[in-house]
Amino acid sequence: MKKLAWSSAIVAVLLLAYTAAGPFLTINAIRAAVQAEDSRALSKQVDFPALRQSLRLQLADAMVRGAGADVQSSLLGAIGLQLAGSAVGSGVDLMVNPVGLSALMRGRRIWNLSTGAPLLDDGGDATQTDLLADARYRYHSPSRFTATVRDDRGRPIVFVLTRKGIGWKLSDIRLPT
Repeated sequence: MKKLAWSSAIVAVLLLAYTAAGPFLTINAIRAAVQAEDSRALSKQVDFPALRQSLRLQLADAMVRGAGADVQSSLLGAIGLQLAGSAVGSGVDLMVNPVGLSALMRGRRIWNLSTGAPLLDDGGDATQTDLLADARYRYHSPSRFTATVRDDRGRPIVFVLTRKGIGWKLSDIRLPT
């Protein structure tokens, strides 16, 4: 009976440790997939429906704020914002999926070749593409974890990972406002 209790306690501690290390394992898997340009491996680490929804809302909000009150109050401006919002939503849907990620990765490779920049496989500087190199990590709850980096202007970009069961996935990217 004591063996069963100790075994259960050990399994519980190991499960808790794996769940606590999960966000760091996910971030490392994302980093490795991006550096290897492996869209299939990257797609296993991303909750695409949640990420698409979040980016759609953020971009639509930024567009409306950028348009200003005059455009929002006029009928023609409201129609234009509606059309632009649907175009933004379509663009997000096209790019935030496994096929879109693959295209982005191929596009980056083609851009590097056209500009003469070295590819990562050829000894390129890995810090250029490692977005999360200087990230600040933080648990917000047992099911929410963030990695915050700064863009070139010092504004925060927050990568949000959420837990489902014992697995973690990237579910949101909070863009700078």
